[in-house]
Amino acid sequence: MTQRFAIFLLYFLVVFGIGWLSLRATRDDADYWIAGGKLGWLMGGATMTATHVSAGTFIGTIGVMYTAGWSFGWVVLSIPLGYWFMAAVLAPRFTRVRELTLPAFMEMRYYDRRVRALAAAIILVATVVYVQAQIMAGGLVANVAFGVPLTWGMIGFTAILLAYTVVGGMIAVVYTDFFQLAVMILSVLAAVPLALRHLGGLDGLFEAVRAVDPAVFTFDGGLAPSLLFTMGLAFMLGSVATPEKLTRLYAMRDMRTIRRGILLTIVLATGINLLVFILALVAIALFPALPSGDLAMPMIAYSVLPSTIGTLMLAAVTAAMMSTVDSLLIIAGSALSHDIYQSVLNPAADPRRRMRVARAGVVIVGTIPVVLLLTGIGRGELVQFIVLLFTALMASSFFIPVVLGVYWRRATREGAVSAMVGGIFVTFLWKLFGAATIDPVLPGFLTSASLMVGVSLLTPAPPESALRPYFEEPATLAEGDAGSA
Repeated sequence: MTQRFAIFLLYFLVVFGIGWLSLRATRDDADYWIAGGKLGWLMGGATMTATHVSAGTFIGTIGVMYTAGWSFGWVVLSIPLGYWFMAAVLAPRFTRVRELTLPAFMEMRYYDRRVRALAAAIILVATVVYVQAQIMAGGLVANVAFGVPLTWGMIGFTAILLAYTVVGGMIAVVYTDFFQLAVMILSVLAAVPLALRHLGGLDGLFEAVRAVDPAVFTFDGGLAPSLLFTMGLAFMLGSVATPEKLTRLYAMRDMRTIRRGILLTIVLATGINLLVFILALVAIALFPALPSGDLAMPMIAYSVLPSTIGTLMLAAVTAAMMSTVDSLLIIAGSALSHDIYQSVLNPAADPRRRMRVARAGVVIVGTIPVVLLLTGIGRGELVQFIVLLFTALMASSFFIPVVLGVYWRRATREGAVSAMVGGIFVTFLWKLFGAATIDPVLPGFLTSASLMVGVSLLTPAPPESALRPYFEEPATLAEGDAGSA
């Protein structure tokens, strides 16, 4: 226990140290929200990978594969398609105008401050859903590692996370992400060979898993093919449409940097997922009767790996959660401060007041999920299914307005509002009352697309000033700006 405590203490001291140093490097809003827009491909790709690899990977993916079998792995491997789409199709036009937030893009393209406020409100609601999953996983890790009651584990995890995120902003997030990604990669590379030794290598692992449950390597593990397909759609679309990923595009220096950074993300995220799949099979073979699949990873770390490696593995799980939640808190804080307070409520606010509101926003958005969990809302569901709901909400709200916004000149303000409201409403409705064999992303996405096209065609075309930044070639834009100066 002493060794485990020392390793975690050292880990948190490094994270806090990075947060404190980042405070000194944060000079203005651009530094706080997008790290000044100057990230290179290594830091940009690392922070995007770390944001992608969350509790949904180390706790959730293993938990679902433990429960439903190997077929879920094919769902997760659909994610690189989303990143390819982001780099090859979306980013070249989306980043022509560098904003601080996704809602700011929505206002510029759809020529109405109310569209920005709506996008910010949707982000706030969806962030609460997602952060709940990470806080639940944080409580599980604290319980397994230190015997801390689940409730206190969730509270402590939230407090630590808020402390360094509030202080350092996006600069702190980027550098802690880099450190935490290194912890994740080193830990999983050490854990997989050691876990396989208990089962005689890969061949022994496959034999042991088949002996426990022959259906693990089939599509008969409990998830319907239609659900698997639509889950894959949720992950793929969510990889493109989630605001913390889109903001990373603004944070990187230029398109060449973005392409190289996203390539790094595809390689690292896919590699980590493949190693996590092996750990899921190890859990099935060694612990076939766990009460919840979400306990599989903590049990491997605690009962299979040597004490030091197991503690590093739990630290890696913690790093995965923190590297994702801090990004979401920054996005939610920017939605509350930059997109609602500054844009709608108090446009004349001075920079110091805006920064105070921003930090207060991070605290508020980070506190609400743990309060909801303490009252019983959201507890008991597998972590990965909460993550899937978040990706479905983002895909059904933002994918169509963002992509069509930079590729279809006829997309209008009214169409974007209808697409966001209709998409998120149908997604929630399907989650509550729809068929369990279809992920909510499909009806939500189809509703969003239909409303975007239909309403846009029935309403007046957008003004040229809203189209010009995204549809004219950069050279033409520069000539026009020079002529008007």
